[in-house]
Amino acid sequence: MKAIGIILAGGNNRMMRELSNKRAIAAMPIAGSYRAIDFALSNMTNSRIQKVAVITQYNARSLNEHLSSSKWWDFGRKQGGLFVFTPTITAESSNWYRGTADSLYQNMQFLKQSHEPYVVIASGDGIYKLDYNKVLEEHISNGADITVVCKDMAPGEDDINRFGVINMNEDGRIIDFEEKPLVAGTNTVSIGVYVIRRRQLIELLETCANEGRNDFVRDILVRYKGVKRIYGYKMDLSLIHISEPTRLDVIS
Repeated sequence: MKAIGIILAGGNNRMMRELSNKRAIAAMPIAGSYRAIDFALSNMTNSRIQKVAVITQYNARSLNEHLSSSKWWDFGRKQGGLFVFTPTITAESSNWYRGTADSLYQNMQFLKQSHEPYVVIASGDGIYKLDYNKVLEEHISNGADITVVCKDMAPGEDDINRFGVINMNEDGRIIDFEEKPLVAGTNTVSIGVYVIRRRQLIELLETCANEGRNDFVRDILVRYKGVKRIYGYKMDLSLIHISEPTRLDVIS
């Protein structure tokens, strides 16, 4: 696949309370045998993405140990590799990641040294099964600047306001994007998966950094929704769809 993958696994979810006191959400055990991040990794390798970066920060020890011991993910060094990035003190920066956009910016060398034209960005705690190739194909077909994978929630669900809420026109272009609104205008939510051209991402991240902006959703998706061609890709599967994460899966 002509894309690199980035998994954002550095955040914390206060709704998990004691469960996340000593481990990152992405390292949370699922169904007894897996960690939450295994599903994003499975989606990456099943989509033939050979070069993947995982960005960690909060309570990262357990997650880093899991990633270093996961030999069965097919990210061979000859094809690409699995890279784990944590905040690093350098001559230019002594900051922890101040937001999702800043975490990407602080690892800009990974983006600049890659050659693939596209980037698939995914959250490290999403439990779903998705072929990113299909998202990329629609992204290219639409001539999109950014594609946001989204899901229609059941009407009346109480937790819609916990997500980024999307409003699209008939062509699938996003005309409004509200992050965790008090009142949701639609039942379509972002699942935290994005496709974007690599050079475009570099440009947007550098603009954010120069302006002191740090959040990918608020400072890129929301800010540029009326400027950039941002489209939604609706996922047919359930947002919470547990399927055994293995690189041998046939993605539906």
